[in-house]
Amino acid sequence: MKKIHKISGLLLALTLSFTSCNEQDLFDLNVDPNAVTEMDPQYLFSLSMLRIAGEYENTRANMLYSATMIQHTSSLAGYFSGDKYFYNAQYSGAYMERHYTDVIRAFAVVIDQTKDNPAEANVNAAATVLNIFDLHRMTDLYGDIPYFQAGRGLESEENWFPQYDNQRDIYNDMVIQLRAARDKFSASARSLGAQDFMYGGNIDKWKRFTNALLMRIAMRMSNVDAAKAREVFIEANNSGTFTSNADNGYIKFTVGPIGVNRNGLNDGYWNTYKYSNDCKISKTFIDWMKANNDPRLMIISGGIGTPADPSTWVTDPAAQRGMPNGYNSTTIRTILTGADLDDFNARGNRMFSMLNLKYLDWEDPYILITYAETELMKAEAAVKGWISTDANTHFSNGVAAAINSWTAFDASFARTADQVNTYIAGRGFAAASNADKLRLIGEEYWAATWLNDIESWSNWRRTGYPALTPTQDPNRFEANEIPRRLRYWESEIGANPQNYEAARSRMGGDNLMTKVWWDGGN
Repeated sequence: MKKIHKISGLLLALTLSFTSCNEQDLFDLNVDPNAVTEMDPQYLFSLSMLRIAGEYENTRANMLYSATMIQHTSSLAGYFSGDKYFYNAQYSGAYMERHYTDVIRAFAVVIDQTKDNPAEANVNAAATVLNIFDLHRMTDLYGDIPYFQAGRGLESEENWFPQYDNQRDIYNDMVIQLRAARDKFSASARSLGAQDFMYGGNIDKWKRFTNALLMRIAMRMSNVDAAKAREVFIEANNSGTFTSNADNGYIKFTVGPIGVNRNGLNDGYWNTYKYSNDCKISKTFIDWMKANNDPRLMIISGGIGTPADPSTWVTDPAAQRGMPNGYNSTTIRTILTGADLDDFNARGNRMFSMLNLKYLDWEDPYILITYAETELMKAEAAVKGWISTDANTHFSNGVAAAINSWTAFDASFARTADQVNTYIAGRGFAAASNADKLRLIGEEYWAATWLNDIESWSNWRRTGYPALTPTQDPNRFEANEIPRRLRYWESEIGANPQNYEAARSRMGGDNLMTKVWWDGGN
């Protein structure tokens, strides 16, 4: 019974709003003699890890915005806001609203509870790494964010209205925190074991994951602080990162009671066919795969037809057709003629390729960082002269890993070595100029981060690859240009006005087209 009371108290505390509680409520919580004071940190760590993959914010930030802006997917439905650069306050602010309360605050509790206990070094280190992972995504989405005070609203009055920290300072501190966490993992401390839904307590893999995240952070700031980026990347690479798809940073789920034990992104895409009916693969992506004879075409695409009716599916690769971005059910008729218009009148958006339902199960992995990404980052580092290993080898490894990784979702996604090698050879990387090599790396990174579209969008903003043509809807919010960030959660304007205004002023506005510190892309 005591355990039940502890868990109930914990869940109650985690549902408190980031800034909406009044001050007296917060004060009362801090002195409540019945408040939870003891909790196994590994339980809270596990819960927080699963919540990284939550449905609400991943549907909105990752799918309705990022995936359509980066032209992986497309939709005629207006609520897919990123397709035509609309602004939806709930969608734009969702990640900020949900993750400060459900993820970052809980990790802060774990970190503080275990920081002085050598026996809990592994849960402390892993919680720190995932906390930084989530804050990294947060700052890449919004720019300046509450960072140093994040998740600490119940500690003291000073943290009730957190300041927004400069992204440069955030990036520098993330490097410090990740290096310290990586060095804290210990074989003599209590194992994370089954509570670890990524690596089952394997601390060597956790160290590799940490270095992979450091490499991602380094690349992100490479256009604005090249010297620091190079130093961070080299140190992480030399410390040892992923060596195969077996190291991939996936949150893994199990069949059983769902709750938080499910891939929330897939629940959003699937959601009893609503999103599957409204969301199609972008013409940009389908055309690119066809032009390059990409063996992933019929992995990404589930065919043309009605998602709920397999008897209608057309799975011939040659028949696949992507939906052009930037249209609604009326304006798309202006670019369709003849038989295509007749087909649209008869079938609507079901004439376009749908997402493959085989990677949309609740228990499918949720992607954080992959071996494919690290190899493609190494290829870029080699082209830039940061590392001395062969760029062509890294490029080939990265592309092969990206294709082969799909077997983690379904065995039918396996491709032969000949198919993979033929595709890689056809990309012509070895003979390309350095400028063209960077383009090829950027394109393959875009393809490798399908379903992980916050990362796709961030890397596109940094590199400008692939080259994308913006959509031209006259009702767009700011400009007919691909947005550079999401706007802050609107509750902050009234609940934390002084700190919100300081961030808005420092960044040059709280707009979709406001560039974050590291954004030196196209």
